Amino acid sequence: MQPATQPTAKPQNPNFSSGPCAKRPGWTPESLSKALVGRSHRSKPGKAALKEVIDRTRAVLGIPADYHIGIVPASDTGAFEMAMWSLLGERGVDALAWESFGQGWVSDIEKQLKLKDVRVFKAEYGTIPNMAEVDTDRDVVFTWNGTTSGAKVPNGDWIKENRLGLTLCDATSAVFAMDLPWNKLDAVTYSWQKVMGGEAAHGMLVLSPRAVERLERYSPPWPMPKIFRMTKGGKLIDGIFVGETINTPSMLCVEDALDGLRWAESVGGLNGLKQRSEANLAAIEAWVEKSPWAAFLAEDKAVRSNTSICLKIVDDWYQGLSAEDQAAKAKALVSLLDKEGVAYDLGAYRDAPPGLRIWGGATVETSDIEALLPWLDWAFASVKA
Repeated sequence: MQPATQPTAKPQNPNFSSGPCAKRPGWTPESLSKALVGRSHRSKPGKAALKEVIDRTRAVLGIPADYHIGIVPASDTGAFEMAMWSLLGERGVDALAWESFGQGWVSDIEKQLKLKDVRVFKAEYGTIPNMAEVDTDRDVVFTWNGTTSGAKVPNGDWIKENRLGLTLCDATSAVFAMDLPWNKLDAVTYSWQKVMGGEAAHGMLVLSPRAVERLERYSPPWPMPKIFRMTKGGKLIDGIFVGETINTPSMLCVEDALDGLRWAESVGGLNGLKQRSEANLAAIEAWVEKSPWAAFLAEDKAVRSNTSICLKIVDDWYQGLSAEDQAAKAKALVSLLDKEGVAYDLGAYRDAPPGLRIWGGATVETSDIEALLPWLDWAFASVKA
């Protein structure tokens, strides 16, 4: 079943973390040599660099011209909180959760914003709710890809084009690796640290014209922290969406984001990025098909993520262990790969079932995925012995 000895070839890049993710192939600190360190983000070149991030983002992702794109604080979390606190409360909410981050948004809606008219649709790790039950005449809050569960929304067919509500989509581990139907989405957020392998702490917020109309017409009943405010005098603060950020961004991170976007253009834009990520998933699928001990947490291929690829252990020996021992063995497998310098940060998320989570985003080379797979067999055989 497994090789009797350790494999000899190791991945060239052992970084398989689901965030911060692997840097693009060929990246070195020298890639940031043109960063505007020591310069104000409000200087003419500083604002130009921030605006360039926005413009290149629009071009690579194909975001409609009438959508607003802003760089905001606190990574994807800050961007999504900003969207929820600013947009929700006018009408009922359908909130979806099938992993830890989606559950976090549900908790904030119910316990922090304290909205009363909330319907929650939940599913177990590795699956998604029945999307046909969602009413898009209500506001809808959901993740496109469950970063900690490896399960994604397959498409946007369940969202009505003539919907009355707004769709708020946390797309942080989906954007740049999956097709997003922008005409069906009203507030989309993500961070630089996922598919593009950028540095953390900065979020992106994309707003449809419908979302802007809500912002300018509706004022939530709760106090709004300054860092969340997107309107002034009932009008959108346009500067946020042309590079005039709410707070001070790192110009090193800005240069890194630009480096990633230029690389994305060099590999064929969005289609090239998707193909790289899908090739990584395909390599793991071919291995899982023959594996006697590993299976996908997302059993349904239609909802299986091609970025945060989550695996469970199905070996009879493992299944016969207590839950505590299962968790310990999975942790030992991950630690062994780390000790050997083969793969870092492969463990499942703390709230997810024990197992492996392999990042397969576009910055990961398929050759590194292929080199990793024999080591997974070796490590499992070692912890089973």
